[in-house]
Amino acid sequence: MILGVMNRLKLPLILGSASPRRLDLLRAAGFNPSVQVPDIDESVLTSESPEAYVERLAISKAHSIEEESIEEESVWIVAGDTIVVLDGQILGKPASSDEAIHVLRQLSGREHRIVGGWCVRGSGEYYSGVEECRVWFRELSEAEILEYVNTGEPMDKAGSYAIQGGAGRFVTRFEGYWSNAVGLALIPVVSHLEKFARR
Repeated sequence: MILGVMNRLKLPLILGSASPRRLDLLRAAGFNPSVQVPDIDESVLTSESPEAYVERLAISKAHSIEEESIEEESVWIVAGDTIVVLDGQILGKPASSDEAIHVLRQLSGREHRIVGGWCVRGSGEYYSGVEECRVWFRELSEAEILEYVNTGEPMDKAGSYAIQGGAGRFVTRFEGYWSNAVGLALIPVVSHLEKFARR
């Protein structure tokens, strides 16, 4: 059974994330989740790979949702985390405009990866995974970088840019799930929600 739009709207779903982009993606896919913001430590562990890091955070976020908030076993939880990786280095959200400028200078004319972890939890079990996108930026002028940073868009984005926003014009090539680059790999997430709903 494939969930239709009406069935998806009725599915009791919690998004364990403060990200408006993940909420928009799930709504665009036909779901109407409630939102709970996880409170977890997002520090990178020693020698932890980017892939292990984002999957661990997605799982931790899904499991941090308070059990008492889940009234029925048929409630599902979706959580995710997204990072940008350049030369093996994790580029998180910038702490300042200067940091955003520095990161965009690094990305200029380069290939980098967007790595997204996801977790779907329900009925006493969970599924998780990692998806990767590859992105190529053209050479950026200093004026372009400053103009973009001055819009404020980079400030709450991993890697200091939003591919679905003003930074889309910097991209010359893209490989992977578009939704993963925005914030959540919808194809595996929806597939596992379908599996839970069939039970």
